[in-house]
Formats: sequence, C-alpha cells, structure tokens
Amino acid sequence: MVTEMTKYNFILLSGDVEDFLKKLQGVGVMDITRSTKPVDEKSEYLSSKAGTFRKALSLLKDVQPAEFAEKVYGDLASNVIETINERDAAEAQVTQLAKEWEERMPWGQFDVKNFKKLEEQGLKLHFYKVKASNFNPEWTEKYALSEISNDGTNTYFVVVSDDENYEFPLKEMPAPDSDASTIEKKIDALRYEIEKKERHLSELKCHEKDIQTELDRTISKLDLHLAHVSGTKAAEDYITVLEGFAPAEKEAELKAMLDKDEILYLDDKAKVDDNPPIKLRNNKFVSMFEMLTDMYGRPKYDEFDPTVFISIFFMLFFAFCMGDAGYGLVLIGASLALKKVLGNIAPLGITLGIATTVIGLLFHTFFSVDMLTLSWLPDVVKNCMLPAQIAGYDGTMVLALLVGIVHICLAMVVKTYQSTKVKGFANSLGTWGWTLLIVGGVIVGGLALMGVMDSAVTKWIIIIIGILSALGIFFLNDLHRNPLMNFGSGLWETYNTATGLLGDVLSYLRLYALGLAGAKLGEAFNAIGLQALGDGGAGWIAFVLIVVVGHTLNVAMCVLGAFVHPLRLNFLEFFKNSGYEGSGRKYNPLKN
Repeated sequence: MVTEMTKYNFILLSGDVEDFLKKLQGVGVMDITRSTKPVDEKSEYLSSKAGTFRKALSLLKDVQPAEFAEKVYGDLASNVIETINERDAAEAQVTQLAKEWEERMPWGQFDVKNFKKLEEQGLKLHFYKVKASNFNPEWTEKYALSEISNDGTNTYFVVVSDDENYEFPLKEMPAPDSDASTIEKKIDALRYEIEKKERHLSELKCHEKDIQTELDRTISKLDLHLAHVSGTKAAEDYITVLEGFAPAEKEAELKAMLDKDEILYLDDKAKVDDNPPIKLRNNKFVSMFEMLTDMYGRPKYDEFDPTVFISIFFMLFFAFCMGDAGYGLVLIGASLALKKVLGNIAPLGITLGIATTVIGLLFHTFFSVDMLTLSWLPDVVKNCMLPAQIAGYDGTMVLALLVGIVHICLAMVVKTYQSTKVKGFANSLGTWGWTLLIVGGVIVGGLALMGVMDSAVTKWIIIIIGILSALGIFFLNDLHRNPLMNFGSGLWETYNTATGLLGDVLSYLRLYALGLAGAKLGEAFNAIGLQALGDGGAGWIAFVLIVVVGHTLNVAMCVLGAFVHPLRLNFLEFFKNSGYEGSGRKYNPLKN
C-alpha cells in the first residue's frame, strides 16, 4: 500500500538552513530540494509578514472559539500576538504576586503608613521569622516583642525598639511593603484583565480562516517574487526555498516542531504532479518482498502497490520451479544457519523454503524421489498429492498453466480497477471490455467444464459477454474520439492482445519445465549414486559423496532459475497486463 504524503514548502534565510535540516532528521521529511534567492526589501517584508501570520495561527491553535463574536477589524495577526503577549505577561505577574501573597499572609493586615508614623516617633519595627521549635519565650521578657502568627512550622513576630544600638540574636527580615489583602486586589484585577484577553482571543479565533487566507496569499506573493527576483545580492544573506515530503501520519509531530520554532512553511496534500516519494506500508509478510518491487521500480503516487501480488505469486512460482520438498528443507536450514550473514534476506529464504516444502509434497517429490512409488507411504497421504496425470496431461504442467491463467486474469482485473480509479468508468470502457471478455470467458468456460452450467446457458452467457465486450473494445474505447478511429484502434488492440496473450500464457510452462529439469537432474545423481553403491561396503562413501555433491549443485542451479524466472513472470506478464509502470521514486527520509 502506498502511504499518503504531505508536501511542505519552507522559506528560510540561508544561514538557518543547516540547523533546520538537523531538526528535520528523524522526523520524516525527505527529498529536500533547495533553491537560493537574494534577499531584497520586498522578500524580507513578505517573509516577515508571513511569519507573523504563521505565528498567529500557531498561537490560536489551542484557543476555543467564541459562540457569539463581534467582527474584529484591523491587523488580525498582530492583534493575536499582542493580545497573547499581554495575557502571558499578566499571567506571569499573577504567578509572582501569588508567591508574594504567600509571604505576606503570616503578617496579617496592616497599613504601611503606620510604619512611617512610628518611625517619626522614634520607634522602629523589626520583623523576624523563626522555626516554632526554636522560639525562645525569654525573648518576650527582654524585648518589646509581639507574636503575629504561628502556622505550626514557623513563628512570625515583630520587635519594637527605640534603641539605636538595638541587637537581636536572629537575622532580621525586610519589612513587608504591603499586606496580603492589597496583593489579593492586584491579583483579582490582573485575572479580570486575563479574562478580557481570553474573550478577545476567542473572538479572534473566529477569524482563523481569514488569517490563513492572508498567509496563503502572502506566501504566494513571496513565491512569485522569488521566482522573478534578479541575481543581484541586495543584502548580506540569501533566502533558501526548501521542498520536502513527509508521511501524513507524521503531520502532527512535524507541525509541532515547526510551530515551536516559528518556521515559515506551507503544507498541502501531495498530488501526482508533485512527484512525491513513495513509502510502502505493508504487513510483516508482504514487506519481505518489497526488495523485489524495488528491483523493477516503486509505483507512482496514483498506482497500486504490486508487492502484495508479488508476495503471493513469486513465492508460489519459486516453489513450482524448485518442486522438491527436500530442497525446501535445505533452504530453510541454510537460511537459519546463515541468518547473521543474510540479514533481512534470511526471513525471505525461510518463507520460500516453507513454500517449496509444501509444493514439493504436493508434487510428491523428495530429493528427486517420487513419493507415489514408495510402498510404505500410506494411501491417505498419497491421495493428498497432485495426480501424475490430469485429463491425460502431466499434472504439474496443467497446474502451471492454470496458475498462469489466474495470474493474468488477476492482472487484468487490477488494471481495470486502477484505470477506473484514475480515469473514471466512462473513460475505461475499453479496458472493461477486454477484462469482461477474457476474465468472464475464463470463468464461464471453467464453470462449463466442471459441469456447473449446461451448454445452452453457457452459449447465451458467452454471446452476451461477447456483445458487451465488443461495444467497449471497438466503439467506446475513447468517448472523445471519432467512432471510426475507435474501431480501427480496437482492431489493432485485438491483434496485439490475441498474439500476445497466448504467448503470455505459454510463458508459464517454464514453471513446469524448470521443476522437471531439476527433478530429472536430481534423479540422475540418485541413479549414479546407486550404481556406485553396488553391494555396499566402500560403495557407501561414493554414494554419499555423489548424492550430497550432486544435490548441492542441483539446489544451487534450481535456486538461481527459481529466482530469475518467477521474477520475469511478475515483471513482464503480470505488469504488462496490469498496466503497472513503476516509475515512482523511493522514500528516503533524513536520518540521524
């Protein structure tokens, strides 16, 4: 499956580019391309203006819109930034005053003016705080001490003195400049202002689309200006325009980083014309075969991902070409033994080995020994194996042709679906005609051969399929073209399809031929080994050497053929009949 991509355009001063790219590493943006333009007064102004819009939108992201809002006029973006700055400043003051309130609370209510009156009379107040456990009651006898409060942990008290040489065994605290009630009034006033700012922000939130429109318009102006700006350097720096793509699933993570750093960017859903990179998203089984898809080419952004089909049919064709349960066990053992060497290829080798073992048992072959000839093998097991003959022909050959027909029919169904998805049903009637004719004909023919439908019903269904297919192939293959041109095009396509389709089906005989060649070569090694064995004795050494070396060479040759030819059947026969192009470019994100 092709992952949905988001396209991003970034506009930065060139001096900021390297730091920005470092921040992108590991986030998922890829295929960064850059172009450098000189900074002039206009580009600097537009860039700054767009940055203001972007910052305002970022700040409004978590604001709830007002249910009933009056129209706000003027510079909306600057209004947002200014309001939030004022709100944040007020909130910071509230936090600071809250700390001061906690410090003033133990001293109770008082008027600072009275402190000055006492000083005018020659009396001075000294403020102290001490742990309650350390408070000495004797102080009350020696000094004019008045305890203000005791919270269980600390004791707060004041000493009045008119002695210029006054001393006390504790460090004196600064006199409070106001009481707690005065600070409470300041906090209440600030909270009222904060509520007003919040209400105003809720009203501004209703204009979010207007700010976004202004941002898009400003960036468009900036893009247009940068596209035509001259090469003369007008300032000490350059503007760098970056384009990148990231998976849509990474959007929240990426935007959080961009908004935090106040990066100027424009994002939109990637389109086919943007030529976005292709990231495949498949399950664990299918993803093992993505390396085969990459050997041909990744799909375009609007194409289907062929990996799921390759995973099924390449595995099946590989097993056909090997065709030996013993060879399958060898593949499994070799993949497990060389797991560290093979790396990511080891799981694929194990999977292909399992498939080969299953198909080998179906083909009743174990190290080139026909298991149907083994007298000790139960009939119940033999009945689960493929018959040696089907309708008078070799069973393996018939099965290879049937699998090939299914493979091509599936390719045509995929092509029809893809054409309808991209071009629409009306512009895909020619493709529908061929699919109905061939796939429908194969299905009807198969049901008729199995006796599900009688000859009369089969006849009428084939006539109907033929008429509908002919309309699509010869007359409706291009609704915007002259009917005579359509007919001529239909004739030419009929010639190419008729001559090519038979060759495509016969290509699948290579599955039977390669499996047969491997089996016969293995039989030859077995026969030579038995001849060397003779009556036993020293012949056992020759037998083991011939069989082990012979089958090792045979496995190596079979693996080579079983890799190349199934790949060819997928890349040529399937891709041709499914219309797959594979011209996409691989997703390659920046990484640490």
